[in-house]
Amino acid sequence: MDSSVKSAGDKRYQAIIIVVLSVFAALAILPFILLVSSSFTEESTLLTQGYSFIPRKFSAYAYQYLFSSNGVKIFRAYGITFVVTIIGTGLSLLIGPMLAWTLSRKDYKRAKVLSFMVFFTMLFNGGIVPSYLMWTTVFHVKNTLFGLIFPTLLFNGFYILLYKNNFTANIHPALVEAAKIDGAGEVYIYFHIVLPLSLPILATIGLMVGLGYWNDWTNGLYYVNDTHLYSLQQFLKSIIDNINNLSSLAGNAGVGEALAKMPGSSIRMAMAVVGVLPVMVLYPFFQKAFVAGIALGGVKE
Repeated sequence: MDSSVKSAGDKRYQAIIIVVLSVFAALAILPFILLVSSSFTEESTLLTQGYSFIPRKFSAYAYQYLFSSNGVKIFRAYGITFVVTIIGTGLSLLIGPMLAWTLSRKDYKRAKVLSFMVFFTMLFNGGIVPSYLMWTTVFHVKNTLFGLIFPTLLFNGFYILLYKNNFTANIHPALVEAAKIDGAGEVYIYFHIVLPLSLPILATIGLMVGLGYWNDWTNGLYYVNDTHLYSLQQFLKSIIDNINNLSSLAGNAGVGEALAKMPGSSIRMAMAVVGVLPVMVLYPFFQKAFVAGIALGGVKE
């Protein structure tokens, strides 16, 4: 009797959880549906009738305008963004945990001093102008791919502290000592013991860093003015700027009709779809690796 009552209670609890999670999932998905629908809606309809989840008057003119004269440039910007995201995320996952593992070691005398220095960078920085002068005059990253990788996202104090706290909580010193007794060196311990046991935090931070690189446009704004090196976000921003500049000419003779046909809101929605589509396609694969990392890293003594 007790087991049947408990089973019925469990089923009601699971049903409530499913309903709540379904509501949250719908709240997350509905904005994307509205985004896609608006990108396929005629501009005049958006201006007169507003946005809707189903296009009131279907039109693919925004995508035609976007790809007709900029198709090659968009695909090149896609390629640059992919390269920058892969290299930047890989370097971040290679360098960041090394520093954090050093800071988490209790037998390292300068760990507290270095931890404070990392934490200090989260509270204070030199500002945009000194950073720009340093990266352009000392490291010479102007108009290079390094200008899209190094300045802001690769070295992040917050991620370092996340790594450090994870190593302190999950890598027991006795495990390191046992490996040393068996003859393992520091490099072997780090790559064969520390990193495999830290897959959940690596997957989590790797996902955040990757999304940060994919959506970043400030590095390109500061350090890149060569159109051949534009990332996707920077290139899409340049298109918006061009549309705004053309719209300012609406009062000039002979351009009013052409500007009237030019999509404004719809092309912004189309560019958002172009920017987010690869992330939506690839995210399920990263999510699978993320869950697998959690399952592997959750095995304890």
